[in-house]
Amino acid sequence: MKTLNFKNGDQMPILGLGTWQSEPGEVFKAVIEAIKIGYRHIDCAYIYKNEKEIGEALAKAFKDGLVKREELWITSKLWNDSHEEHQVFSALENTLKDLQLDYLDLYLVHWPLALKKGVDFPEGTGDFLTLDQAPLSKTWKKMEEAKEKGLVKHIGVSNFKIQKLHDLMESATIAPEMNQIEMHPFLPQYELVGYCKEKGIHLTAYAPLGAAYRVHSEEDLKLPLLLENTTVLDIAQRHQATPAQVVLAWGMARGTAVIPKSVNPHRLKENFDAINLKLNESELALLNQLEGPYRFTTGELWTAFNSPYSKSDFWEEYT
Repeated sequence: MKTLNFKNGDQMPILGLGTWQSEPGEVFKAVIEAIKIGYRHIDCAYIYKNEKEIGEALAKAFKDGLVKREELWITSKLWNDSHEEHQVFSALENTLKDLQLDYLDLYLVHWPLALKKGVDFPEGTGDFLTLDQAPLSKTWKKMEEAKEKGLVKHIGVSNFKIQKLHDLMESATIAPEMNQIEMHPFLPQYELVGYCKEKGIHLTAYAPLGAAYRVHSEEDLKLPLLLENTTVLDIAQRHQATPAQVVLAWGMARGTAVIPKSVNPHRLKENFDAINLKLNESELALLNQLEGPYRFTTGELWTAFNSPYSKSDFWEEYT
């Protein structure tokens, strides 16, 4: 499988398994099945509330000899309620305990915002901390310490726009090695992709299938479905492939990692087989010209309740 290569020689498989919204009782089986299929990259996060079950699956996979720890790439993320300096290490240690691991291959700051300890999602203005109260630069220093101590091999961010990356790197000793963002043919993020490549920051696309399942309002329901787009369907038919395989192949052809989520064994195999699909230049050009941009992860919750944050803190299109 193609990999993203880090400066120290580590290699991250370009296709991984996303675990967001994978329900208890399902994610254990999905991780085991994924490993049997050939997945070697598992993307996790504290806020997904399933790391303990994923840890049980990993422990079983190691015990049964399905895979060795060093053959897997495991990513997790620091939640918004643990950005204060004294909270970063305890959050990381909890994740390591739940995943039953001694180290993570990659640890990301999940969002460039802060919440009060114990708040998963805000319900009022008082649930937020400002970036003056919990500066990202200080959070990042603890991320750097975690890398220096060997608890994580690589560190990065998620949902960071260009200006946020620039500001973070101004004071960083170790530059972010990854930025995980929503990215698909309906949201190609050309400017942000170009900036990250210029700065040597790898990219992972979450919601790489267009996030058709992320609907929160009437406005969301009006957004078109990427996997029903006629261009995608035509290319899929030409290759006797699935629409999902086409858009995943598009993402990987750009040199970005993709982490589609599924707990269905058939879909897991279909998604994994996208590594064998090669699109030609004209097909990639057609996919580069699809309608949009359509953003499915709006971050509206972070700007509600008279929050100290605005959409311009997160997304390029609001700057």
